[in-house]
Amino acid sequence: MPSVQAVSRTASGKGEARRVRAQGHVPAIAYGKTLTATPIAVPPKDLLAILRSEKGKNTVIKMAIDKTDLLVMVKDYTYHPVTRVLQHIDFVEVKLDQPVDTEVPVIVKGKAAGVVLGGVLRQVFRTLPVRCLPDRIPLNVEIDVTELKLNEACATKDVKLPEGVSVRLPAEQTIVSVVAPEKDRGEEAAAAPGAPAKDAKAAAPAKDAKAAAPAKDAKKK
Repeated sequence: MPSVQAVSRTASGKGEARRVRAQGHVPAIAYGKTLTATPIAVPPKDLLAILRSEKGKNTVIKMAIDKTDLLVMVKDYTYHPVTRVLQHIDFVEVKLDQPVDTEVPVIVKGKAAGVVLGGVLRQVFRTLPVRCLPDRIPLNVEIDVTELKLNEACATKDVKLPEGVSVRLPAEQTIVSVVAPEKDRGEEAAAAPGAPAKDAKAAAPAKDAKAAAPAKDAKKK
């Protein structure tokens, strides 16, 4: 478990944040159910290593704020839009015996049977909202689509999860599916009941020709 040494701050605001950055630290805040929002300053090197690790934001961190030890996770963070320097971090306190809500990446494996036959794989969710204990958060959720046929889908209820992990989505929610190419879907829509007939345009001149007939007879008179 990585550890971070933080220093509490008494001041806040943009001016204070600039001062903290000028000293080589990142302004941050730590809070939780039993922890009052506490402004802190943390070393960027340690945090960048955590954010770039396999678990990233889902890493449980042992943090020391002055003389107080607690466990936290990164809730949110921002980079400078131009320099890409870490600007601010939000930490949330966690307890190893209390579940947390977070998101994990979805990894699609295999080539779907429906894709082999010309279908298109449509991934609805790139990450899944999950709930579990902090030390049980999986690196990712793998979905094997090899057996997925055309017009079939993998829903939340079909996803295989580690013990103690649940997805915070309806059981029937589609995660990934195989659909027909857009061209085929367009042709199906055109052939559906109520769709305009293909010969509608061709029939239009006949109507005009019929209307023109009386004019021709009038000329003869």
